[in-house]
Amino acid sequence: MAGLFSLGGQDIGIDLGTASVLIYVRGKGIVLREPSVIAVVQGSKEVKAVGAEAYRMLGRTPGNIVAARPLKDGVIADYTLTEKMLKLFLAKVLTGPRFSRPQVMVGVPSGVTEVERRAVVQAIVEAGAKRAFLIDEPLAAAIGAGIKIAEPTGSMVVDIGGGSSDIAVISLGGIVHSTSLRVAGNEFDEAIIRHIRNKYNLLIGERTAEDLKIKIGAAKLMPEDERLVAEVRGRDLITGLPKTIEVADQDIVDALQEPLDKIVQGVKGILETTPPELISDIIDRGILLSGGGSLLKNFDLLLQDATGVPVVVAENAVEAVAVGTGKALDMLHVLKDALVSSDNVLRR
Repeated sequence: MAGLFSLGGQDIGIDLGTASVLIYVRGKGIVLREPSVIAVVQGSKEVKAVGAEAYRMLGRTPGNIVAARPLKDGVIADYTLTEKMLKLFLAKVLTGPRFSRPQVMVGVPSGVTEVERRAVVQAIVEAGAKRAFLIDEPLAAAIGAGIKIAEPTGSMVVDIGGGSSDIAVISLGGIVHSTSLRVAGNEFDEAIIRHIRNKYNLLIGERTAEDLKIKIGAAKLMPEDERLVAEVRGRDLITGLPKTIEVADQDIVDALQEPLDKIVQGVKGILETTPPELISDIIDRGILLSGGGSLLKNFDLLLQDATGVPVVVAENAVEAVAVGTGKALDMLHVLKDALVSSDNVLRR
C-alpha cells in the first residue's frame, strides 16, 4: 500500500508494502527504502527497532523480543504495529519544521475488502493525515511507470509485490478488469524453504531463502544462461546439527514453478475476459511488469511465452507504485471515479 504526506508543503509518497517501505518526496525522489519489519518487546509493544535494523533481527531475537512484519498479503495484519512503524518511518524523514496535516493517497491491492480498506485509512489518519484516498496499486504502478492512463486505450499491468500480485487492464483513467492474488515475493521465499527442506532435509530461514532468490533465482533457465550455485547453511532435519550444502539455480526454478504458474494463470484469466478492442491495444503496447517480484530473472520471458503477448519490465519497477501514488494527487480530476475517499470510508 502507498500513501502521501506533506513536508513543509511538499508532497511525500509512501509505498507501505508487505516486504518494504518506500518514501518518495516530490523533487527529491526516493528518500527512504527499508524493510517492513518492526521489533517490539513481547507483551508491552515497546518498540526496539524498525526497518533494516529490525530486519536483521528476524529469527535472531531473544525470547522477550519479537521481530514481525505487521502487513501480510498486501494488507494490515496488525493495526497497532503498522501505525507505530509508519510513525517511526515518518520521523526519519520529517526532520524540518512542523508540518500541517496532509492529504494522503494510499495504494491498496485491487482485491481488498471493506474492512481492510477501513484499517488502511484509520492507520494513515492516526499517523497524522487530514484526509486519505485509496487507489488500486496497479493503477498507481501504471502512473509511476509513465503510462498515460487517461487515454482511451488499453494497458495491462502486473504488479508483483511482497504479499500480493495485482493484475489489471486499465483504460480511460480506471480499471476495466482486475484480480489480486495472495501470491508474490513472500510466497516465493516460502516455496524455496519447502523445496530445500523436502529435497535436502535442510531447514533454512526466510532471509536465507530471499538471498537465494536474489542471487541465483530464475523463473526459467535459458540455454545461454550461466549456471549458478550458492552455498546454503541451515539445520539438518535428520541429525539436528548445522549443515552446509550447495544449491543450484535449477533448484530455485523448480521451487518457484507452482507460485509462478498461479500468477501466469491469473494473467491469462484477465486476458480471457478483456474486450477485443483492448486486447489489440495490449498486444501493441505489451504487458507491463512492476514491483520487486518482477525482477526475478527471466520472469518476463516466462510470461511472454505463456501468453504470446510482449512483456516489458518497468525501468523503475520497485519504485513505480510510490512514484505513481505521488503523482496521483495531481490527477484527482482524472482519477475521481477510481478513488475511494476516507470521507466516505470512515463515515460508514
